[in-house]
Amino acid sequence: MPQLIASVEGVEIKHLYLQKDRTTLGRKPHNDIVFDNMVVSGEHCVFELRGIADVYVEDLHSTNGTYINGHMIKTRQLLRDHDTIAIGKFRIQFLTASEHEREPQRAHEETMAMSLDALGFAGTSGVMQASLKVLAGSSAGLEVPVVKAVTTFGQPGVAVVAISHRRDGYYVAHMDGDKSSTLNGMPIGTEAIPLSDRDVLELAGTAMEFLLMSR
Repeated sequence: MPQLIASVEGVEIKHLYLQKDRTTLGRKPHNDIVFDNMVVSGEHCVFELRGIADVYVEDLHSTNGTYINGHMIKTRQLLRDHDTIAIGKFRIQFLTASEHEREPQRAHEETMAMSLDALGFAGTSGVMQASLKVLAGSSAGLEVPVVKAVTTFGQPGVAVVAISHRRDGYYVAHMDGDKSSTLNGMPIGTEAIPLSDRDVLELAGTAMEFLLMSR
């Protein structure tokens, strides 16, 4: 199944399997892929699935453009395996159905992350909306919203954590990788840890601040 892996400075922020005929990307919340950053237009581009594995990308007259392997696209383009789409600081790798063996592993990881909800630690308010803010590097200041019940962040094979949203707040736990991730300088283990506003996560060498705001 075709898939998109989005990252910022090597840190994976979203992994999506393309199942719909049209998958939209933009800054506005109604998009299937939301990048809440001013370099991204409200409706930036669209991915169109044709047949089993053919995926086309089309720029929707965005302000800053959509790039494939460093070249700005002007018309609808067929994506090839391992093409890289660039939108500002965001990088999206396209993988074809030849990588379908990755899907069961990802499904297993998500199941593991969902099971964290059974743990009964006290957390922060569940009515808050969360995001991660990059603290250093060329993407400093970039905010990535945490919008799903379970969201994975990191670099596969190096360090991956899961942030789960429960009724009583947000929690983080180690998912995969040999490199240790930290929360406020302390290692993150497989046992879920409650997150508080302005906690600092360090993941695959990138420091990010956890932010909460009222909806």
